[in-house]
Amino acid sequence: MVPDLVRMWVAGWVVSRRRPRAVQHPWGLYVDVGLPDQVGRHVLPDPDESAVRAAAASVTVPYTWLKAPVETETVEPWLPAGWVADKEEAGHLMATDLRTTRPVPPEGYRATVETTDGVTHVRVQDAHGGLAAKGQMAVIGPATVVDRVQTEEAHRRRGLGGFVMRTLADRAVAEGATLGILGATDEGRALYESLGWHRHTGLAACVYRP
Repeated sequence: MVPDLVRMWVAGWVVSRRRPRAVQHPWGLYVDVGLPDQVGRHVLPDPDESAVRAAAASVTVPYTWLKAPVETETVEPWLPAGWVADKEEAGHLMATDLRTTRPVPPEGYRATVETTDGVTHVRVQDAHGGLAAKGQMAVIGPATVVDRVQTEEAHRRRGLGGFVMRTLADRAVAEGATLGILGATDEGRALYESLGWHRHTGLAACVYRP
């Protein structure tokens, strides 16, 4: 199940971030990220030591990343020289069965939902029109990949994150999706679990810094 979740997560992530479709390799997938601190990333749906070493050996460009659905402690001994397991960037692969809840914004806030080029954006504004929270998703067949959920510091602990997540879920169900997938940070994990999402595995994050 985890390898399928990872493949769907990557497929939705590239749509959400407007990146080229992932390239298939013997060990997994490669995504052109195009950022100075993350040139690209290899994502290994079903990692073992040989797959990790093969992916790492193919890399010659610094700040190329490798992500794998395993705990950091598992992948760390498999990394060759020049590679670092970045525990701060490690995360959690989470999923849930989607359902409709028809959420309403907390008092004093208003929300907009817009879909452009296959990506749905939810934005929550305060009474003065300032951005308070946001999130986005891309529906890929029966699944939606949730991405970039964020609540501004001054507006936290007011239910905005839950509202964004439920709003995205409602829209995904309306588009025919039944499964939600995301890669969570440590900070985000608690919110998602409170909404019924389940952690399937860690997401180790490794970077080539020779």
